[in-house]
Amino acid sequence: MKEIEILVEVYSPIEEVIKVLDKFTYEGVKETIDVYYYDPVRGNLKPNSKGEIDEVCRVRTKDNKNYITYKVDNFDNGKWLYSDEYETEVGNIYMITEILKKLGLKELLTIHNSKRTYATDKYEIVLETVKDLGYFLEVEYCTNEDVEVSLIKEEIQKFIDDLGIKVSSELNMGKPEMMIKKLGIEV
Repeated sequence: MKEIEILVEVYSPIEEVIKVLDKFTYEGVKETIDVYYYDPVRGNLKPNSKGEIDEVCRVRTKDNKNYITYKVDNFDNGKWLYSDEYETEVGNIYMITEILKKLGLKELLTIHNSKRTYATDKYEIVLETVKDLGYFLEVEYCTNEDVEVSLIKEEIQKFIDDLGIKVSSELNMGKPEMMIKKLGIEV
């Protein structure tokens, strides 16, 4: 599945943001724990010297369910466009982490995240509280179709602008990269 999204940091008070978002379909709050893994041997599955990650392996716990995900980021002139995401539910989190360790992968970092989710007919909107990072807004369009990514991103940006809340410009990096940079993680 192709995920086309824009992630921004939220500067407006959270109560104001929630009031704005409450006009959309509220889907609830979910707590997630994401554990990211890297491969010390393969360069494509570990952060580069700038803390950037092009491909990630993640184990997620959400709603008493566990998932393993492999994401491949797609860029245009160094700017992130979208991710191809491959995800499946797994029953036994201990077993999947043991398999990853046996394959030589090492734990990179863990992100604790509270996600308040809303939906429109086009987008998933997520107000995120990320432990040790802050508040973020992610607006995502998912498709299996071949679409013009730059046009979809322009539409998403206009949607965010029209919300009337104070946010950063597009971050062009995910929470793992932000955490790597904040913590100064080197592998």
